[in-house]
Amino acid sequence: MPILLFLIDTSASMNQRTDLGTSYLDIAKGAVELFLKLRARDPASRGDRYMLVTYDEPPYCIKAGWKENHATFMSELKNLQASGLTTLGQALRSSFDLLNLNRLISGIDNYGQGRNPFFLEPSILITITDGNKLTSTAGVQEELHLPLNSPLPGSELTKEPFRWDQRLFALVLRLPGLASTEPEQLGSVPTDESAITQMCEVTGGRSYCVKTQRMLNQCLESLVQKVQSGVVINFEKTGPDPLPIGEDGLMDSPRPSNSFAVQPWHSCHKLIYVRPNPKTGVPVGHWPIPESFWPDQNLPSLPPRTSHPVVRFSCIDCEPMVIDKLPFDKYELEPSPLTQYILERKSPHTCWQVFVTSSGKYNELGYPFGYLKASTTLTCVNLFVMPYNYPVLLPLLDDLFKVHKLKPNLKWRQAFDSYLKTLPPYYLLPLKKALRMMGAPNLISDNLDCGLSYSVISYLKKLSQQTKLESERILASVGKKPPQEIGIKVKNHSGGGVSLTHNKNFRKLLKEIIGETAPRLTELNAKEFAGFQVGLLNKDLKPQTYRNAYDIPRRGLLDQLTRMRSNLLKTHKFIVGQDEDSLHSVPVAQMGNYQEYLKTLATPLREIDPDQPKRIHTFGNPFKQDKKGMMIDEADEFVSGPQNKVKRPGEPSSPLSSKRRRNVTVTHDVHEEKMENGQSSPDGFLSKSAAPELMNTAGDSIPSDQVDSLSDDFTSLRKDGLIHKPGSNALTEGTKNCSVSVDDRKVSVTSALETVPNTLQITPAMAQGINADIKHQLMKEVRKFGRKYERIFILLEGVQGPLAVKKQFVEFTIKEAARFKRRVLIQYLEKVLEKIESYHLLNHVNHINSRS
Repeated sequence: MPILLFLIDTSASMNQRTDLGTSYLDIAKGAVELFLKLRARDPASRGDRYMLVTYDEPPYCIKAGWKENHATFMSELKNLQASGLTTLGQALRSSFDLLNLNRLISGIDNYGQGRNPFFLEPSILITITDGNKLTSTAGVQEELHLPLNSPLPGSELTKEPFRWDQRLFALVLRLPGLASTEPEQLGSVPTDESAITQMCEVTGGRSYCVKTQRMLNQCLESLVQKVQSGVVINFEKTGPDPLPIGEDGLMDSPRPSNSFAVQPWHSCHKLIYVRPNPKTGVPVGHWPIPESFWPDQNLPSLPPRTSHPVVRFSCIDCEPMVIDKLPFDKYELEPSPLTQYILERKSPHTCWQVFVTSSGKYNELGYPFGYLKASTTLTCVNLFVMPYNYPVLLPLLDDLFKVHKLKPNLKWRQAFDSYLKTLPPYYLLPLKKALRMMGAPNLISDNLDCGLSYSVISYLKKLSQQTKLESERILASVGKKPPQEIGIKVKNHSGGGVSLTHNKNFRKLLKEIIGETAPRLTELNAKEFAGFQVGLLNKDLKPQTYRNAYDIPRRGLLDQLTRMRSNLLKTHKFIVGQDEDSLHSVPVAQMGNYQEYLKTLATPLREIDPDQPKRIHTFGNPFKQDKKGMMIDEADEFVSGPQNKVKRPGEPSSPLSSKRRRNVTVTHDVHEEKMENGQSSPDGFLSKSAAPELMNTAGDSIPSDQVDSLSDDFTSLRKDGLIHKPGSNALTEGTKNCSVSVDDRKVSVTSALETVPNTLQITPAMAQGINADIKHQLMKEVRKFGRKYERIFILLEGVQGPLAVKKQFVEFTIKEAARFKRRVLIQYLEKVLEKIESYHLLNHVNHINSRS
């Protein structure tokens, strides 16, 4: 789960404007929003966590942290304002402390027990600033300094404030205030020359010098590609350079060259990609990268480690070693001068061993724990992490399986014990697990020692408890505003020590406020303010400064009582300086949010006639109609008379046609409302297959004879989509007359789909709309709990079209039922499907016989 922390410069210098009139802060906000849109294209962004930090004083600089959701992040981003100093160092320290808040609790750093690349929280810290001078309360700073003191317990265990899975990238805004006449330069975006560039490179990131909006977009697309799961490692060469390889792939003779000259590939500070497991989404590994010290029981405390481990590689060509069933870890290196040099040698069958200085007990350089090797296709370079001192272990394990057949002799055991003495204690547990995976006997004692003293273990536990308390304190302050000053300190510049109340002007001002004297109007220039009139003071209106209730005139008692009650109960809706018109001033972002307004309304009263179709609200469109209640296409019209009569354009619509169209809508609306209210379908809506027993069942089962009769109705469809009833010469549609019972009263609604011999036929567009609505209703009905399946069969009966369409709908319903494990429903549907298939086969045979 990548963590994306945005550090936004909120100093006063971010108020400067560009040539487009927008401020730097607005550009920073837009850049964050654009980054989120670009990142959303990747499916892996679903697990992203976003944080927001500003230049405010800690802990109030954290606007969105570990517990805030995406909506809070966006709200805080929009409300940012630029004011204050450019305290970049303090803001960076607070950002890294926020990222490291839970690491000691989760044990992800694994201090003193090796570095596990598969234990990581990949974090990208993106800061957007203007690159101006760094300012603080002490003055202007020429260099970037991060405070050494951190409120986070355990920060002394790492020399740097960041960790190896955290990288810093900076977007330094250099947009001009005036439009430039020079043509814009194309190509890569250069790094900035400000103080933050060096800090970015130390963490494994980089800075971008943004001069145009196009360059900003280019940088954001580059940053999206930087969101990778991995850790940063320092690779440094040890020993002499390798012999050059000729074009034929053979070693050339040594050439006189300056072997002490520093090459770019000698020291690289790059990322290794830690790919997550495609099944679980979590990285999986087996072996750690060793510590740069030997754990000892006599150590009183752990030495502080560097954020990035220093891995030294030897340029002596070795043969890559591996045996069957022994697990190993493989990590791809980020492209760098080192990977380019290894690939140019074109030797994929050799490798360079890697070491960590002081990781062994008897060897200063330590023993190899893996190797660097080019891929077979020469497309990348991989770091293979093996067991510590693997050149000794792998031959021993090979002899154990092939020579001793898992029954080692005394000589083999002595050699294996000698190997274990060179192994750091924290490698014993992963080695024991690896041997168990290989099927080897138990060769390592169960009483494993981690190599740390009791005082160190107790200290780590204590730090974990302190971190929990500090974490709760920091998270509780997220989103809070810094405390405001209680009062304003005023310095006395008079020098005479005279009280303010003795001042003549002050006493005069008090009299004007109380109303004892009328204030003098300031003389205004009438020519300067033409068209304006100055309102004269109404002498009858005086401020209400009553201190005694008996001072209130009789005629003002009621007004004063209302005013006092409003002040006491706070029932007035207006704040000071707000008139009635300002209440209707709504921000553009909130306009049209009618659902939030509906939440504030009181619960509406019950309808007088609850059985009547409910009227939907017409907010914003008085002609809005319920699309679910429409069963016909507005472009199609019913025509009266014989079927072969076609309505010509321009002819007036028949009254009977419009009446039937309304009846169709009424029938469907009443039926939908009944079904959504949990009531059974009205009599007469089904064909003969919908027997009363089906409608009155409790939902546990459906008689098989009714299912058979239902399938018979399905198979009675002709190719033209009309139903042919035996014993009748009339052609009818799937829906019949609807007789609805409302409060013991019969309301008969004559359907437009009633029996009309040779006059009514549903158009293909109408059939498509009806089937789409039925399909949507089927999906809803299958999801419902219980075994009330009569509604499903009613919907299947109303499917319009030939027999093949009926079959498709039944198969679709079976698939939906399988998704929700409706086994009983599937059995009934399969019976219906068998009936349809048998009827279809019978028709096919009859058709062949008739042709022959």
